[in-house]
Amino acid sequence: MNTILVVDDDAHIRKLMRLYLEDSQFTVIEAADGKEALDILSRVNVQLAIVDVMMPHVDGIELTEDIRSFLDIPILMVTAKGESQDKVRGFQAGTDDYVVKPFDPVELILRVKALLKRYNVSSEKTVTIGSATIDIDQLIVTSNALTISLKKKECELLFMLASSPGVIFTRSQLIEKIWGYDYEGDERTVDVHIKRLREQLNPITDIAISTVRGLGYRLEVV
Repeated sequence: MNTILVVDDDAHIRKLMRLYLEDSQFTVIEAADGKEALDILSRVNVQLAIVDVMMPHVDGIELTEDIRSFLDIPILMVTAKGESQDKVRGFQAGTDDYVVKPFDPVELILRVKALLKRYNVSSEKTVTIGSATIDIDQLIVTSNALTISLKKKECELLFMLASSPGVIFTRSQLIEKIWGYDYEGDERTVDVHIKRLREQLNPITDIAISTVRGLGYRLEVV
């Protein structure tokens, strides 16, 4: 059973989240602020954190940055209605998704399940295709004596393609899986990352990222 950490200084919000999460068979641990959350995370194995932005001591943005410095777990941020700047700061800090207060508890559960599924897909830390091995923990690709360092999103994108060789992924599918449901940029972001990946993978001659016109991209052994 997955353990969810709910971090919010409002006890009523925490109670509401606990009710719905436990009804969906999750184990719930509560923290009233970021400082208490960090203490819990240092002692307890948590699979996902739900983090409110506005909290005393350590706020949600700082907490997200701290979590990202030592843990690779999905983070769902809770923001106030209309505070778009919080969303931007949240994504910059490393959150995976967000919900806006007042939120629909059913939507919250769906987002939690989607994030866990997304992370569980990449619970295997390496995947091999052709002569190349992609290590999502170290953000590297190795092939024979060659080692190529990648940025986080580049590695996640390549890892996803390599996990299903020959399968066509649309740009919208890649955006949803790598950047999250509510990514506010456009699909050209995928094209930019694919271009960078192709340039960096050029020395590895037995794999290639192919463009399927009108559909998307796939990774193949050549």
